Amino acid sequence: MEIKSPSSPPLFLADNLALDFINSEYGTGDDRHDCFDDDRSVIDWLQTAGLVPKGTVAPPELLGEARQLRDAARAVVHAAMKSSEADLTVINRMLETGRPETRLEWDQDTQRYRVDVRSVADSPAGLLWPVANALVKLLTDDKFEYVRQCEAHNCILLFHDLSKSHRRRWCSMATCGNRMKVAAFRNRKSS
Repeated sequence: MEIKSPSSPPLFLADNLALDFINSEYGTGDDRHDCFDDDRSVIDWLQTAGLVPKGTVAPPELLGEARQLRDAARAVVHAAMKSSEADLTVINRMLETGRPETRLEWDQDTQRYRVDVRSVADSPAGLLWPVANALVKLLTDDKFEYVRQCEAHNCILLFHDLSKSHRRRWCSMATCGNRMKVAAFRNRKSS
C-alpha cells in the first residue's frame, strides 16, 4: 500500500482526541494519506488539536515517536473492540516519560495555593503525552463500547459515537455517509 502526502488538512471528526490522532492516517483502500510526513507536520497537528501553542519547536525524533504511538494506539483500540489484549509498551513508555510534573505552589499575587503543571515540551513524549492520556481515558471509560469503525467500504476511520441513539454508522455524513447512500440508491435503481 502506498501512503501519499495529505491533500487536505487532518480530519477531526472522531469526537475523541485519541481517535483523531489515530485518524491522522486515513483513506480508503490503497489511496491512504498520512498527515505526518515530518516533525513539523506533527507539531501542526498538535497545534490544530489545541495541545501546543504556535511557535512550538519540534524536538528531534518527533515524527518517529508520533507514528509509533499512532500504530500502538490503533492496535490497542482494535484489540479492545474485540475484547482482546495488545502490546502496551509504546503507550506506557509515553505515559511514563512524558508525564507532566505537577506541583502545589503558593501564589503570592492571589495569596492562595495553586497547582502548577509543567509539561516536558522539549521531548516527543512530553508533546505526545496528552494523546496517550486521552487514549487511556477512552479505553477505560464506560462509553468505550461506542467506539466504531466507519461502515463505508474500505474506510479505516474510527469515531466515538456520542449521538443520543448511538446509531451513527459513518465517520462523516458529508463524505462516507453520502457516498454509501448514493451507492445504495444506485443499487436499488438498477435492481
